[in-house]
Amino acid sequence: MTAVPDDRRGWRAFPAPAKLNLFLAITGRRPDGYHALQTVFQLLDWGDTVWIRPRDDGRIERIGASDYAPDPERDLVVRAANLLRSESNVADLAEKSTLGVDIAVDKRIPVGGGFGGGSSNAATVLFALNRLWSLELSTDRLAELGLALGADVPVFVRGLSGWAEGVGEALTPLALGERHYLVADSGVSVPTAELFQAPDLKRDAAPATIVDFLSGTVHGNAFEPVLRQRAPLVSTLLDRLRAFGDARLTGTGGGCFVELPTKAEAEAAQRTLATEGWTCRACVGVDRSPLWAALGD
Repeated sequence: MTAVPDDRRGWRAFPAPAKLNLFLAITGRRPDGYHALQTVFQLLDWGDTVWIRPRDDGRIERIGASDYAPDPERDLVVRAANLLRSESNVADLAEKSTLGVDIAVDKRIPVGGGFGGGSSNAATVLFALNRLWSLELSTDRLAELGLALGADVPVFVRGLSGWAEGVGEALTPLALGERHYLVADSGVSVPTAELFQAPDLKRDAAPATIVDFLSGTVHGNAFEPVLRQRAPLVSTLLDRLRAFGDARLTGTGGGCFVELPTKAEAEAAQRTLATEGWTCRACVGVDRSPLWAALGD
């Protein structure tokens, strides 16, 4: 659901970019029980807009309905604001008790599509409120807080496309350059936990390196065959996108993408698929998050 303030006085708008997983492999299981992943995150020039209006009464309010939870206290953007305030370095408890905010999200990123919308929204709240509340927490500390909210949140906090390992939080920035993509959403959403538990999920990929990725040796998404079996619409969309190039699944959702040589070709492919009823968009991959520019960094 979309929420854009009618009266924008006092509000500030901050980008929350979408992402793609250019490849995704599971190399085993960590001692803590989580799966060990390798992936490349590509940030996009397209995403949601998070609207923020500081308030001085200590209340943290989500304006508009949430796509993610019927209970506002479970909403990632509300959780992010509460977590940041609780971990802030404001020494004066009375001053801390006045830190409040109204948050609204103009949603464009499909929910459950694997494009990272919820994580990106949470990261934008952490980064923006750190500035607006004058907390001066480091990016490393914000990334640590983000990891408590979700494995992808630190990537958006750091705001750089790159190679990721661990549960996805250990990031090595990559200069991928400007790339053009057609991204499409099947509308299918399968719980991530269910996919990780799938008996046919490949969990023993050989560990790869950044050089392997850049040379094209590693490829694909471990969840693609699992989703193809469970969600025929995802399989149909991937097959349709293959008419334009190397179609891939992103993340663990129903979102797919294909890289094209030029912006014009991506836009032409978008027009073609839109006439067939698919939800799709031509996007540009960026090395640096649009959020940084909005914050003047």
